[in-house]
Amino acid sequence: MKFLRPTRHENNNTLKTGGYRFEHNYGHGQNHLASMLASLIILAFLTHTVLEWMDAQYRLLRQKLPRKRLFNDIRALTSYLCLQSWEALMAFMLQSFEPLPPSPETG
Repeated sequence: MKFLRPTRHENNNTLKTGGYRFEHNYGHGQNHLASMLASLIILAFLTHTVLEWMDAQYRLLRQKLPRKRLFNDIRALTSYLCLQSWEALMAFMLQSFEPLPPSPETG
């Protein structure tokens, strides 16, 4: 699979409009707080980019859910469930999109 590198403009646009709220958080705080927040936002953006490049399950979920919804769902699930790994979490979330097989009739 071939990946295209986004342009600098696309990256900046994503940081501003893709749920990262870069402009909102950057100007607050005293001394080094603004720089720390900006660094954390950029780190989150880079992590999401690497996940989209390297993790097929994450990529499938991103096709089905907007980023904000996906991470709200991850936050909720990890608050209530203890899963073995990131792969187990992604598989669990993907199963919710697959139709359940019909239950066998008893009687």
